[in-house]
Amino acid sequence: MDSCEGTATLEWWANRSTCLGRLRVQVVVRAAGDNWTSEATLETPLAAEDRESFDFLMQLDPHFTLRFDDASTLLVKVVEAGVEGRLILTAAETDPAEPTGTRHAPHH
Repeated sequence: MDSCEGTATLEWWANRSTCLGRLRVQVVVRAAGDNWTSEATLETPLAAEDRESFDFLMQLDPHFTLRFDDASTLLVKVVEAGVEGRLILTAAETDPAEPTGTRHAPHH
């Protein structure tokens, strides 16, 4: 099993030009063959207002763009792990027929 640790940013994009939320996280990715798991921990705890914003975005759509420090990105589904500040990330499936500019399209 291979693993990788580093920092990244979770971004919630409303469209190609509007990012409504950014969270810095520490990410740990573990891979075994074609399967992988990932956990993220918020670098700093969320203030009450930021917590409300995060909860709102999660209710709208739990898909975020995970942007690594090398500028590479991956669309992930975020689930809270039950421990404050810990998140479970899974690769999100995208629909190739989805039109350009839809909610899941990250800004480049």
